[in-house]
Parts: sequence; structure tokens; C-alpha cells
Amino acid sequence: MVLAVFAGLPGVGKSTLAQQVGAAMPATVLAVDTIDVALRAYDVTEPRPGYAAYGVVAALAETQLLMGHHVIVDAVNPVKGARQLWVDLADRLDVPLRVVEVFCGDDDEHRRRANSWADVLKSRAEYEPYVGPRLVVDTFLAKEPVKPVLNYLTFRTS
Repeated sequence: MVLAVFAGLPGVGKSTLAQQVGAAMPATVLAVDTIDVALRAYDVTEPRPGYAAYGVVAALAETQLLMGHHVIVDAVNPVKGARQLWVDLADRLDVPLRVVEVFCGDDDEHRRRANSWADVLKSRAEYEPYVGPRLVVDTFLAKEPVKPVLNYLTFRTS
């Protein structure tokens, strides 16, 4: 089993790619945005928006991994602190961690896809560069990105 983290700015296509890869593996796909929207719908507020959603996704991911399922986390993961959550989880459960950093190499296309360009710009301002092993996918150039991502995620996990 594998813990995969799909990271990148809003609107780059990471959720679409995560769902496609999750269906093909198969894997449980857990989206931080989905949890965050649900928390807000029930008036759950917090001083650091989105923070609780990462914790909920981490708890759900742990449960799924302990059940023997592959897990894909779909989240912006803009800063090292958010990313460390997944490193710690993978280490604790002794499962491989695979990071897929997703971006859209064309600003016009990225702007078209994004629900809010202001949110993209805000995330971009706080986004720290990734370091370490990862697969980088440009959803603008990659016409068929699912197969290379599957190959990366399943490398030495069976």
C-alpha cells in the first residue's frame, strides 16, 4: 500500500488527476477542500482556516492505510508544516510516501480552471518550494498523465 500526496496550487488540476488515478489504482481519495467545505457548512470555525481539515484527512488516511488501502491525499500543501504531516504518517505506519506535485504551465489555462484567481494568488504567495523526491506533473502539457503517475505510485509497493 502507498500514501500518495497530490500537492499544488488551486486550479492546477490536482483533484481531477487524483480522482482519475484513484479510480485506476484503486485508492481512497481524500480531499482537504471537501472536508474544509463540510466543516464550514456546519459552522465549524477555526483561527487558522483549513488547518482542521488537514487533521481530519490525516486521521481518515491513517484508518484507510491500516485497513490496507492505498490512499491519495488531495491538498494544496503549501508549506513544510502541512507536508510534514504526511511524512510523519507514512513513517509511523511504515508505508511508502509518494509526492505528486501538480502544476499548470500556462497561466491563461490556469486562470480559466481556477474558481478564484485571488485564492490562487494568495496560495502562490505562501507556497514554499518542494524539496525531495517527487513526481512533477504539468497538467497543461501532459495529455495522458494518469499512466506515468500510476507507474510512480506503484514503484516498489507490491
